Amino acid sequence: MPNLEHPAYPAADLLHLEGLVPCRESQVSMLLSIFGERQQFSFPSIFIYGHTSSGKTYVMKTLLTTLQLPHVFVNCVEYFTSRLLLEEILIQLQSCPPGTEQSSPVHCDTLNDFVRLFKQAVARQELQDQTLYIVLDRAEQLREMEANILPAFLRLQELTDRNVTVILLSEIVWELFRPNTGCFEPFTMYFPDYSIGHLQKILSQNHPPEYSADFYAAYINILLGVFYMVCRDLKELRHLAALNFAKYCEPVVRGEANERDTRKLWKNIEPHLKKAMKTVYLREISSSQWERLQHDGEEPGQLKGLSAHTHVELPYYSKFLLIAAYLASYNPVRTDKRFFLKHHGKIRKTNFMKKHEKTSNHLLGPKPFALDRLLAILYSIVDDRVAPTANIFSQITSLVTLQLLSVVGQNDQLDGPRYKCTVSLDFIRAIARTVNFDIIKYLYDFL
Repeated sequence: MPNLEHPAYPAADLLHLEGLVPCRESQVSMLLSIFGERQQFSFPSIFIYGHTSSGKTYVMKTLLTTLQLPHVFVNCVEYFTSRLLLEEILIQLQSCPPGTEQSSPVHCDTLNDFVRLFKQAVARQELQDQTLYIVLDRAEQLREMEANILPAFLRLQELTDRNVTVILLSEIVWELFRPNTGCFEPFTMYFPDYSIGHLQKILSQNHPPEYSADFYAAYINILLGVFYMVCRDLKELRHLAALNFAKYCEPVVRGEANERDTRKLWKNIEPHLKKAMKTVYLREISSSQWERLQHDGEEPGQLKGLSAHTHVELPYYSKFLLIAAYLASYNPVRTDKRFFLKHHGKIRKTNFMKKHEKTSNHLLGPKPFALDRLLAILYSIVDDRVAPTANIFSQITSLVTLQLLSVVGQNDQLDGPRYKCTVSLDFIRAIARTVNFDIIKYLYDFL
């Protein structure tokens, strides 16, 4: 018996819709009840929230497209200013229903212009006799726009005197949206996270035709058993399932096991799933590189290049600033002359090593250093002449914001700020390789 029923829509369309949105039947049923029939006025604004990858965007697109309801779908991240957002809504409205050609370019500078042009577009497209839905995805971006944009969308039905419903999709709760001056309260609706049973059902639908549904369902069960505690993102899990399925099938392809021999299949895939669990969300390497590594039996760390763990994209001089900070944190002050002066003479390490310095500086941890020392080391290791401009100082602030450096002491010190470098040796070696700098030659512990 179908779960979706509504007298205003054909039963065949509702049955097809139910197959497209598994595990979201209750939310779709609620939305259909709110929408009512095509010609009826619906709720002026609806606020739908839930965590990422909980099906909000997919369900709304599928629902409106399958039932052929007139709608406009706009991503607020892509159209990040009020003018771009309003113009995009009017542009899509001109081509609604699909197949209609856009008549002329749209210019909309103010909200008053939008209301006037919106009325004209609705009348021109003959949409007065059915509800028009405006869906704003990633609606939290509306908070960064002018103060009148969000309240206007919430009561757009009243402002335009047209049959229109605005649907806001967001990952944050309505309480973080509500303006201090008050506004029209939308109908709020929550999309819960998918349970492990829901994920099992959804992922099992993607089984390859050459294998049975039970075989692929058993694979998904193993995958969720490994990853569910650390990752519940449907998109990420679908990516992991597609990436590792070939390795799971290897014993069957080689004839060493059949589809029901779950023990052998598990022993074959277990080490590879553990490797993949170390890189969830990171995308350290491409799918083709990962498959090649699995085929060759290598570790992901053996891939040439930099890992996402040990590499952050930084500006050119920020990399040298971080290298200089690391050298200042882990080298004694009096070794600066040895490392960074051209004519320092011969100095043996044993001549100036004290008893308390016999312990590795890397075991003792980073030591604080003054800003002047950091800049002096920077000028020594950079080939080009670097002027102490505001750009250099702002990059130091950025490194502190990224928590690659930390400020030691109070900001009101008379002798200037002092810093510590907080990155690891592997991290700084990876950064140094990108600028062809051999940092090991400049570290006192490695002499």
